[in-house]
Amino acid sequence: MGSLANLPVVMQTALLLAISNVFMTFAWYAHLKHLNDRPWWIAALLSWGVALFEYLLQVPANRIGSSEMSLAQLKILQEVVTLTIFVPFAMLYMQQPIKLDYLWAGLCMLGAVYFIFR
Repeated sequence: MGSLANLPVVMQTALLLAISNVFMTFAWYAHLKHLNDRPWWIAALLSWGVALFEYLLQVPANRIGSSEMSLAQLKILQEVVTLTIFVPFAMLYMQQPIKLDYLWAGLCMLGAVYFIFR
């Protein structure tokens, strides 16, 4: 099995951003499910602790990606990754119903990817 460094830069960046985004999504939203009965500042402190792991992956991802991608391309890639992680999180973890709006948002993101990477 090869290392991360053997992958193309876009794949390295996307993979690190995806893992980072899992932490970010939990930091931002999991407290709504598990800490709703606690003061907001407890949720904020715990979320901050989870978000540390997000930053430990997100910062290297953006540094790697910036070697071949523009800032705008990095941002659109991050948004696509966010939607890709968020939809299963919302459905599976938070038990939210799937909505057709997710499809429309995804199609808009595909358009954004096309225009920013062409």
